[in-house]
Amino acid sequence: MSILPNAQNFRVDNMHIYPSQHVQNTQDNRMDGWKMLLKNVASNALHDSRARFDAPKCDEGTRVEVTKELMDWIQDCDAPQRLLCMTGAAGAGKSALQQTIAGKCSDSSTLGAAFFFSAGDPTRNNLSYIVPTIACQLGLRNPALRDTVAKAIEEDPLIFERQIKVQMDTLVVAPFKHVCASGELDRSTFPHCILIDGLDECSGEDNQAELLSTVKHCLLDNDLPFRVFISSRPEWAIRSALDNGPEGYLYQLAYHIKLSDIRSRDRRAHSPLWPTEEDIEKLVAAASGQFIYAATVVKYVSERRGSPVDRLRAVIDWTPEGGQQTRPLELLDILYRNILSTAKELYEGVDTNQGRDFLLLVRAHQMNSDGRIGMVQSSTRDYDEIISLEEEGHQVLFSDLQSLVYVRQDPAYTKNDLYEHELADIVKLYSDKWKERYQEYGLKEKC
Repeated sequence: MSILPNAQNFRVDNMHIYPSQHVQNTQDNRMDGWKMLLKNVASNALHDSRARFDAPKCDEGTRVEVTKELMDWIQDCDAPQRLLCMTGAAGAGKSALQQTIAGKCSDSSTLGAAFFFSAGDPTRNNLSYIVPTIACQLGLRNPALRDTVAKAIEEDPLIFERQIKVQMDTLVVAPFKHVCASGELDRSTFPHCILIDGLDECSGEDNQAELLSTVKHCLLDNDLPFRVFISSRPEWAIRSALDNGPEGYLYQLAYHIKLSDIRSRDRRAHSPLWPTEEDIEKLVAAASGQFIYAATVVKYVSERRGSPVDRLRAVIDWTPEGGQQTRPLELLDILYRNILSTAKELYEGVDTNQGRDFLLLVRAHQMNSDGRIGMVQSSTRDYDEIISLEEEGHQVLFSDLQSLVYVRQDPAYTKNDLYEHELADIVKLYSDKWKERYQEYGLKEKC
């Protein structure tokens, strides 16, 4: 409102202008970044969420050793490996351990953030909310960090639509570095533990792999104090990342606990007398210095679809007396052949699989992975349909062959394709039989 409107040619002496008491807050019209963040948080994923009331946790006096191992790792901030991956089968107690650790970390003021995936909850079965949820929890630990996160959102309101690597850099890494540099945050006392449970319940293997890659590039590759604890079933994404091979980019960086340890599933395996010295000596003699033999035995005995005691006894029974050390490869062939035969019996013994030729199906998948049927290589899922298996039928087909085969992502096809190692030599013994059957179906093997 104007003072003295339309006035001309006049003079005012001794005029005092007093500031108005109704000063508009310049921030009223500014976007509130923190409120925007809260709209993109999955509150159900918090360790103490009301939606997760009475979440499973370890009973008093149980899982004492593994709980201590986990807490020792979290509290040892000088340990070089800042990522811990705990893998285990369904029902192995991964979530119960995560919940227990979350409670202990919360009580000791070391819990920075937690995110519990759940396949049945649309707010926590994908990657849409995980970074904002982590950023929110970290921001609540320090006012300056909270303000910096909010400002970052105000400067880029579309941040929640960007890739999660960009989100993690923008909402976690950059703000944390900024407040540390300004002296507003003491990294030595900041709650440093980040828990992520149920990675396998995040929809899509590509999404799981993207999250693992983001953790590596954003949290591990930067000079940050965070110690990240991830639990998951041993699905492709985490299994390949932890693999001791070209694709295992987390192998050297992660402390890996396999919760599906063979001693956890069979009471007989808890005995200090198992395995016996005699059994060990027999296996050592049979291996004849071949690591692949020992590794295959361990993988086979560790598979969750059977008793480790019974499986080890089967391996011992398959091993000829005397070790035949002059022909070590023959013992490896015997081991492969018996694992394959046992898997065949178990597969064909299931009612829904009656009439199916297990060895033919294995060989078919193997030949497809080699690109030897037709002129192209089909993805494993597509090939299931081609050979009339149900969706994800290859998972059932190879469920008892995990010690011999694995499924991995082929960058050239960006699909799931089957790869095998020495099993091929055993399977190919049935070559003539399969060629005849393939010709019956009108299929030709590419030379």
